[in-house]
Amino acid sequence: MTTAPHPDRYAAERADLLRTLDKHRGFLRFTVQGLTDAQAAQRTTASELCLGGLIKHVAGTERQWMAFAVGGAPAMEQADFDWEGQFRMDPGQTLAALLADYDKAAAATDDLAATLDLDTTHPLPTAPWFEQGASWSVRRVLLHLIAETSQHAGHADIIRESLDGQKTMG
Repeated sequence: MTTAPHPDRYAAERADLLRTLDKHRGFLRFTVQGLTDAQAAQRTTASELCLGGLIKHVAGTERQWMAFAVGGAPAMEQADFDWEGQFRMDPGQTLAALLADYDKAAAATDDLAATLDLDTTHPLPTAPWFEQGASWSVRRVLLHLIAETSQHAGHADIIRESLDGQKTMG
């Protein structure tokens, strides 16, 4: 006789994943504290990255990957995502609005992650940057969001230090 898994079987793991993701979200949010919109839109390195654009990118990335977690590659590919402008602030965009949107994306991720089976898997979209034929679990998606967010928090720290000398993690 096989017993069904207890519904809270992954509660501690899920809490750890979301707590870690939120920690790195906090680093990113901290990095942009006290900036004007003009500063948040300023490029301070050779890259196209700006602080507001990084906030915009991670919000979109969370939405896109959570669409994947629910519905696989087709859902991810249908998600509204600004490939061209994801790393820049467009005229009229404000840092406050980008942060509010990021907070909404983060809350949606947290709410959705609380309901999903971490073992559910979907084949990755066909793209040169994904391993051909590979599938990712919801767990792997959350780990990817942690990695993505922490990587961009580091980028943000470099941009902020180049902007005004402020160090988030130093």
